[in-house]
Amino acid sequence: MRINGIIAEYNPFHNGHRYHLTESLRRTDAEYTVIVMSGNFVQRGAPALVDKFRRAEMALLNGADLVLELPALYATASAEFFATGAVALLNKLNVVTDLCFGSECGDAQLLQQIAEILAEEPKAYSQSLKRYLRQGLSYPNARNEALIQNYPFLGQHKNVFSSPNNILGIEYIKAIIRSKSTLNPVTVQRTGAGYHSRLPEKNDCSALAIRQALYAGTDDSFLKNNMPEEAARVLSEQLAKTGLVRSNGFSDILYYKLVMEKEHGYDKYLDVSSDLSDRIKARLDEFRGFDSFCDLLKTKEMTYTRISRCLLHIMLNIKKADMDEANVLGTALYARVLGFRKMSSPLLSEIKEHSAIPLLTKLADADELLDKSARDMLNQDIRISQIYNGITARKSSHTPANEIATPLVII
Repeated sequence: MRINGIIAEYNPFHNGHRYHLTESLRRTDAEYTVIVMSGNFVQRGAPALVDKFRRAEMALLNGADLVLELPALYATASAEFFATGAVALLNKLNVVTDLCFGSECGDAQLLQQIAEILAEEPKAYSQSLKRYLRQGLSYPNARNEALIQNYPFLGQHKNVFSSPNNILGIEYIKAIIRSKSTLNPVTVQRTGAGYHSRLPEKNDCSALAIRQALYAGTDDSFLKNNMPEEAARVLSEQLAKTGLVRSNGFSDILYYKLVMEKEHGYDKYLDVSSDLSDRIKARLDEFRGFDSFCDLLKTKEMTYTRISRCLLHIMLNIKKADMDEANVLGTALYARVLGFRKMSSPLLSEIKEHSAIPLLTKLADADELLDKSARDMLNQDIRISQIYNGITARKSSHTPANEIATPLVII
């Protein structure tokens, strides 16, 4: 049995995602598709537009068979840790044969070459990387310059390093190599608007462009033109209940956490350096909101997105020690199901029979199925979701969704 794996955020699910799902099945000749999806907070350091269950529903209505949640520890981390956690989760199911991801270049061989270099980290490359970092380049730019210096043939592929899905693809393959996984990497070339495109392009729009259009007050016709019909319906219905979820909606809770932690500093939190910790303390009196504080703190060396991730980790209490412990214990400690298709029950049976980690369909079963470390990671995710649900409900004057009582999405 061939089973396709996809790592995604679906924030929100659009026509390009549906194409990727369909094309992935064609290229891998797989019978089922397993999605590992970010929860209520995503990798760019922000809350998801709508909650994870509604985004899982969009995916299941458009061809996915099973949606698993990527724990927030990895879902909100840098590209390397995001990929490491997601690949480990797919790998430990012991049934997934292929990992299919979108990329701007569509060249799996080129991405494989780059991933092999980064996984091995040859001495000459490492020395060049350190030198460029000392010169003040950001880590992504320093890495790119070090690669080109030591592997001149990559000079003609500079655009590969500036495209977010290429970068994630390289990290997926690197994670496969380092974990000695048998997953077969397959890439589907993205078409139409790229991730950074903010212009609404009918029928082929990026998730970012859709979010920007919604923030600008577009009507439902835009969603219908750029999203599958059922996904647009789910999104519209949820937005009618909760409104748009934005980073600034979490400004008060972030400010409270920053004030309470100021005396001790913030460098115990994931991704937060001592230098950034000092800058946060020095400029805390200028805090006016989540977004504007990111703008205030960003520098040539630290991008807005990295700052946003760091502030999110502080707000959500995600610490460096959490990542260290999880990696020592084996990265993926359980597989939490968000939803599945009834007709895919043979897939669930296959996973239950072969998986190296517990498959969790009911939170009530956690005490029985999970050891202490896995329960700690799950409880962290539950607390994080309650923060998201509470802030979302306050804005819309609804009762917060109960994470423990929320049923699976079954299509």
